[in-house]
Amino acid sequence: MKIEQIYTGCLAQGAYYIESDGEAAIIDPLREVQPYIEKAARRNAKIKYVFETHFHADFVSGHQDLAAKTGAKIVFGPTGMKTGFDAVIAEDNQEFKLGKAKIRVIHTPGHTMESSCYLLYNEEGKAEAIFTGDTLFIGDVGRPDLAQKVIAELTQEKLAAHLYDSLRNKIMPLADDLIVYPAHGAGSACGKNMSKETSDTLGNQKKTNYALQPMTKEAFIKEVLSGLTPPPAYFPQNVLMNIQGYDSIDEVLERGIHPLTPEEFEVAANETGAMILDTRDPQTFAKGFIPNSINIGIDGSFAVWVGAMIPDLKQEILVVAEEGREEEVVTRLARVGYDYCLGYLKGGFASWKNSPMHEVDSITSITVDELDKIKKGDPEIHILDVRKNSEFLSEHVLDAENAPLDYINDSMLKVDKNKTYHVHCAGGYRSMIFNSALRARGYDNLIDVAGGFQAIKESGKFQVSDYVCPTTLL
Repeated sequence: MKIEQIYTGCLAQGAYYIESDGEAAIIDPLREVQPYIEKAARRNAKIKYVFETHFHADFVSGHQDLAAKTGAKIVFGPTGMKTGFDAVIAEDNQEFKLGKAKIRVIHTPGHTMESSCYLLYNEEGKAEAIFTGDTLFIGDVGRPDLAQKVIAELTQEKLAAHLYDSLRNKIMPLADDLIVYPAHGAGSACGKNMSKETSDTLGNQKKTNYALQPMTKEAFIKEVLSGLTPPPAYFPQNVLMNIQGYDSIDEVLERGIHPLTPEEFEVAANETGAMILDTRDPQTFAKGFIPNSINIGIDGSFAVWVGAMIPDLKQEILVVAEEGREEEVVTRLARVGYDYCLGYLKGGFASWKNSPMHEVDSITSITVDELDKIKKGDPEIHILDVRKNSEFLSEHVLDAENAPLDYINDSMLKVDKNKTYHVHCAGGYRSMIFNSALRARGYDNLIDVAGGFQAIKESGKFQVSDYVCPTTLL
């Protein structure tokens, strides 16, 4: 028997490949399904099942395309939701044979009402691993406030109560030597304080996970709901796509991987109202970019910040990318449901810059040493920290103001167009997103601080608040 975790860092997401005696199952696949198909083919295995732990909110799952291309059956736990595709709606404790192994459905409502875990019995009949989706993470549990955005009569308190019962009645009685394989790790917005580890024994989680410690249901509800912030706006839209269905990834790629000359690119931007998304490195972007474009670098938490910055999944998008990475950008947009990419700038930004007909904009970016000199000349300068509020409360530059990128529409109300602001995040990735977004809206007096808070603190040239361990990472 083979178990393989396929972890995607930018989404902090774990999909799983399980194989026994020539039959394979995929749990929570990403939307680009060809790698799973090729993996099974290399091993002369047939993909028999696609198991979904729940209707995901933070990404569009590949269940529909994978089933269409392989003939595999899609399996969900108990749910009354009507899906836009053929699926097996399993009963609690129903078992599925996979070669000489078997997989049991354990219905664990709480994160969502249909949330289910999958208990894997190896070829000797011993329970070996449990795939917990967003029910149980390493060091955390799934936030119970998301499904209320889809089902009106649900409340986060009702969901948290279900989660308490699921954990104590369904998960904790299982053997300590079970390996826990969750759907997410640190960096996901589906939990508030997840570990960087992506698997563990259930026994160790019983000892170390705060949510599995002895407490009353009331205390549990209070604990899991504390520190939650509003989820990204695209989450409910992804849920609906995962329930109702979506365009084939092949169609999305064909539509999006369309090269446009600078002239064609400009016409498309003017005639469609498409957003210009520049995915280059933040410091490269700062030196020159197409006016009104937004920078979200492909080499960071790209999908997460696209979701936070673009509330409408149907927003048309034009891409500026490093040459050779255009397909990667369109694919990663599709992972979170942004299917309306109209094409990309052929030849990258250089082709635009080398065309005398087209304007170029830039953003001033300074080093920490330069910031220090400016502050010595004017101690009253405005320093804007765009990290999450939890990061700011943990540690920040004294006299800095917090304007979280997560809530940019509220944060921009703190910015006076007539004043100059020196903007930083943790390392320089988010501050350029913030600066570019506001510059596109007419805020011209924002200066980026390269290296962010990390460089500021390491310089020793600025007073920083005492460190406080954060209780939430949201």
